[in-house]
This record gives sequence, C-alpha cells and structure tokens, in this order.
Amino acid sequence: MKNPIRTLCALVAFGAATLAAQAEPTFKLLMVDMAKLYDTHYKTIDQNAKLQADDQKAQEEVAKMNTEGNALVEQYKGLKEQSSNPALTAEAKAKAENDAQRILESIQGKQNEVRTFVQNTQRSLQQRLQNFRSLMLEEIGKVASDVARRKGGTLLLDKAGPTLIGVSSVVYFDPAYDITEEVAKEINKDKPAGMPSGTVTPGSPTVVPSGDSGTPKLTVPGVSPKK
Repeated sequence: MKNPIRTLCALVAFGAATLAAQAEPTFKLLMVDMAKLYDTHYKTIDQNAKLQADDQKAQEEVAKMNTEGNALVEQYKGLKEQSSNPALTAEAKAKAENDAQRILESIQGKQNEVRTFVQNTQRSLQQRLQNFRSLMLEEIGKVASDVARRKGGTLLLDKAGPTLIGVSSVVYFDPAYDITEEVAKEINKDKPAGMPSGTVTPGSPTVVPSGDSGTPKLTVPGVSPKK
C-alpha cells in the first residue's frame, strides 16, 4: 500500500506545477516595419508636400536675390572699366572708382544676405522635419503596440532598423507574424477622401540649393562674402 502522505505531496506538487504553467503567459513575437509605416502614412505624405512647397518658394527667393546680386556685379564691372579708361579725366575715373567701391559693398552685403537666408531656411526645414518625424513615430508606435496587444503579442520588434554594421537586425521571421499591413490600415483609417497614396522619397524634402555648401551664386574676381 502506498504511503498516503507521499501520494498527497506528489499530487500537491503536480497541481502547483500545473498552475504555474497555466499562469505563465505564452510568448508571442510579432514584427512591424516602422519605416514603411512612416513613409506611407497620409500625414507624412501631406507634410512632405508642404515642406517641398516651402522649399520651392525659398529656392525662388534665392534665385531672385542672386539675380539682384548679379545685376550689381555687372554694374561693378562696368565702373571698374571706367576707372581705368585713359580717355576719362582723373576726376571721372576717381568717381567711377568710388562708385565701384560702393557697389562692391552692396555685392558683399547681398552675398551675406543670400548665405544667411539659405542657412536659416535649411535649419528651419530640417527642424520641422525632425519634429514631425519624432511625433509621428511616437504616434505610430502607440498604434502598433495596441495592434500587437490585441493579437496577444508579448514582444514587438521593428524589422526596419539596421545594426551598427549596416545589416538588418532581424535575419529571419515568419511573415505570418508581421503586422505591418494591419497597423498601416489602422493609422490610415482617417485619411481624407481624395488624398493620394504613396511613399515619401528618402531624404525629402530637399533643402535650398545655392552652390557648394550653401555658397551664394555671386562671383566677382577678388570679391568674397564678408565673414
């Protein structure tokens, strides 16, 4: 006959193990592509269009300032030619030289005006993009987390991010555990009617181009922007 105390202890131990197994949550790993969700979000596409429109206006303003500056350059060249014209009187040549120096100062001022405008515009557009991206990724992350919880996920990984050596942080996963499309439908459910779909071009919006490293397009021999 079995020892009843030993049998009871065995049953208690078995019951405790069963309860522990039932209490422990089932591990479920899910995947999401945060980069794709950001690029295809209707708010991102709309914001990108606004930034590009503002960038285009800034480029037009730079072109206008460069046109004004180049007109001054032509005046400067003409006055310098007059100042060295042997047919003119000394008084006329001196006046041309003085006028050339006055125009030269205006050219230098215009160069610095263009440079400052370009730098401020670049900084403004980049800051707006960074602020928007930060807010959007936080918003998308919350929606993705809600979807993951509804699907019983215990861990959600972003498959978009590369490692320090430039490869994907996720080598393999079963597509059945990818909730990107489900999250995409959730975050775009309020998209206004008629708004185009698509993705954001990497690196957009552009910043105002005005020569190498933002250098103004006003070139005069011997003339450089004031520092």
